[in-house]
Order: sequence, then C-alpha cells, then structure tokens
Amino acid sequence: MKISNIHGRELLDSRGNPTIEVDIKLDTKFTGRAIVPSGASTGEHEAIELRDQDPKRFLGKGVLRAVENVNNIIANELKGQSFTSQSELDSFLIHLDGTKNKKRLGANSLLGVSMAFGRASAKYNNKPLYRSFQDPFDYILPTPMMNIINGGSHANNNIDFQEFMIFPIGAKSFSHSLQMGVEVFHHLKLLLNKNGHSTAVGDEGGFAPNLRSNDEAIEIILEAISNASFSPGEDMCIALDVAASEFYKKNAYHLESNNSSLSSEQMVNYLSSLAQQYPIISIEDGLDENDWDGWIELNRQLGEKCQIVGDDLTVTNKNRLAKAIENNSMNAILIKLNQIGTITETIDAIDLAKKHNFGAIISHRSGETEDTIISDFSVSMGTGQIKTGSLSRTDRVAKYNQLLRIEEQLGSKAIFAGSKTMGIDIT
Repeated sequence: MKISNIHGRELLDSRGNPTIEVDIKLDTKFTGRAIVPSGASTGEHEAIELRDQDPKRFLGKGVLRAVENVNNIIANELKGQSFTSQSELDSFLIHLDGTKNKKRLGANSLLGVSMAFGRASAKYNNKPLYRSFQDPFDYILPTPMMNIINGGSHANNNIDFQEFMIFPIGAKSFSHSLQMGVEVFHHLKLLLNKNGHSTAVGDEGGFAPNLRSNDEAIEIILEAISNASFSPGEDMCIALDVAASEFYKKNAYHLESNNSSLSSEQMVNYLSSLAQQYPIISIEDGLDENDWDGWIELNRQLGEKCQIVGDDLTVTNKNRLAKAIENNSMNAILIKLNQIGTITETIDAIDLAKKHNFGAIISHRSGETEDTIISDFSVSMGTGQIKTGSLSRTDRVAKYNQLLRIEEQLGSKAIFAGSKTMGIDIT
C-alpha cells in the first residue's frame, strides 16, 4: 500500500474546540479520513495531545502545530513509502516521533494518520472497516454502556461521579439494547421534569441535573428503568465512571455532594456499599490513578461480581496494564485510541487484556466528533462492550447508528454480547 498523499486540517470537536482531521490516499485512489477526539478527564500518563498554547487563538487550544506536523514532517517521511500492514505503518510513526509519550509530534497527529490509514487500507483490501482490525472475525455486537446522567468534570452540577450509565444486559440484540436505552432515557427526562430538575445535557449527552447525592442519581435512574417496564438488575444494570482522580486531593477523596473527605480505605468501603445496595456491575476509575493499594483492595472486595475498570490507571498502555495484571488491581480495561496514539498499540492493549480474561470496553472521549471508527473497531476486535455516551447529541448517536448498520449487514450472523464478555458472574 503506497501512500500517495497525506493532508491534515484543523476543525472542531463536539465541545467547539479545535481538533485535527487527516486525509490519506493510497495508490492514488484508496482514500481514508479520520477525526481525532479529545478528553477532558485525562489521565496524567496519557500520550500527549499537542496544542498550540496561543492564548490569542481558541484560548490556547488550537492544533495548527499538530496539523503542521502532519502536513510537513509526517507527510514528507511517508509520501511514496509502501506499507504492508497497519502495524508496519504505526511502527514507522512511533519511531518517527521517538518519544515515549508522543510529545514530539503529538498523539493527535499520529492517531489521525493511523486512523486514516486504517480506513484507506480497508478499502484497499476490499473489506468493511468492521472486519479490518482482527482475524479471525467473531461477529460480536457490543453491549452499550449508555451515559444518561453526567456529573464531575462533564457537567456543571453538584454530582461527584462523572458518569451514571445504564447497561442493558437483558437485551436480545444490539438494536434491542438501543431501544431499551432510548426508552429509559426518555422516561428519565419525564421524571426529572416532574421533579423540577433541569434536563440540560452535559458533554456526553446525558442529563446534568443538580441532585443531592450520587445515591439520588442512581435511584432516579432505577425509577426510570422501572417506569420503562424493565427490571433493574435483570434487564438493565448500572455502570459507574467515578473518575476519582478528579476529586482526589492531598491524599483524600473529597465528595462535595455530602461534604465528606474519605481515605482510600473509606472510599473502597463506600463503593462496596453502593454495589451491595444497587445493581451496579461495573465501576470505572473508582480510585485515583496512582492509588495502587486502593485498587487492589477494591478488586479484592468486588472483583468477583463487578467489573473493576481501569481508565486513568492504565490509559490504554500495555505496560501499565501489565502492572495492573501483576498486582491483581482490576479485571477490565477501558480502551481509548487517543490515550496511546496509534491503532496498533491499542490492539496490543486489547490482546493483553483478553489473554488474561480481562474485560475490554471500547470508549469515546468527552470531546467527540462525527467520526464513527470506534463502532467498527469494537465489532472488529470482538470486545463485546462499548461506551459512547448518551442517547442525544449527534456525536454520540452517530456511533450507535453505525452499529445498527453493521448489525444489519451481518444479519443472522450477528451475535449480541449481552453480559457474556464481562468475565464475571453477575447472577
């Protein structure tokens, strides 16, 4: 696959912040285009997203330097070069950058090229994108984690936890799971209106009401599930993204909703009590990204009946994942392409997770775009779980719509994951 042209440009993500889009052409006729997402709640160990830092332009968030790196440094090195695979291209990019965290050229620059190449090479090989990243292909449609109440850094409200999600494990198919989620979402809106709460939405399309506590957020979701004629704990469970690093300061977890300051041990006990009280089957980033001892204890207490998901802890990095496996500090990993910077490194992290029977959840970012590559990627990699926001905002719904198209194309061969890929016993 000979690269005949590469072009990057600056455009906007779902928050109105600049991001980078890259076009690639192979053999003068096979084209691929990709737009890179951006996170708000970012782990300190993530690959570096290159921003211009010019306060006179987009409040310092411009990406013209990243665009220039694509159009000059990367394009000059890649034009006319031939690659036999995604891994060969990505390896070239990694060595061209030459740093551990992509700080020279920017993870956003490298990922734009990597994603665009993935799309173009799928066309070159005459394969749908959802069959392009793994062989053999397993026909698995993911169970969606749908974020319907936003808090933390994703919303301007007084809820500590970042995401309260519904997880339709009792659905019969992906399309059925989406229908279930939509119905609960609208019943939740009716409930919030009835109780005098705002139905404005946060960055990921979920509602962002001012509720009294994290418990109240869970309880109103459970009421919405029941109002939609589904059974909490059977048809639909709860998943949390605590994003604890956001409120971990001076060796304590500060919960503003109930004006408390918790030690690591107390935070673990608090999460354990929530999991015992409510049908919670997945907890992401329940502790700070450097609180390894706390993670070990949380996994010890809840790991047999609940997904303990690392995001900020592991940042899609196979070396940090290997440490988590060795420490037995979690049993599932969140997978974000832009945390590591290339498709191949992302696949490496998924493969390592699967080898150790960890769950793997393909995820969006809070600053998203109309790009739907994570939908195809989740099906291709057969991870069985996807996290791509709520049931509003086109940047989120676009991913669900792409999965509906893939389900239609697979027809009777499509296998809906349900809860089977979680690697835990939720009965």
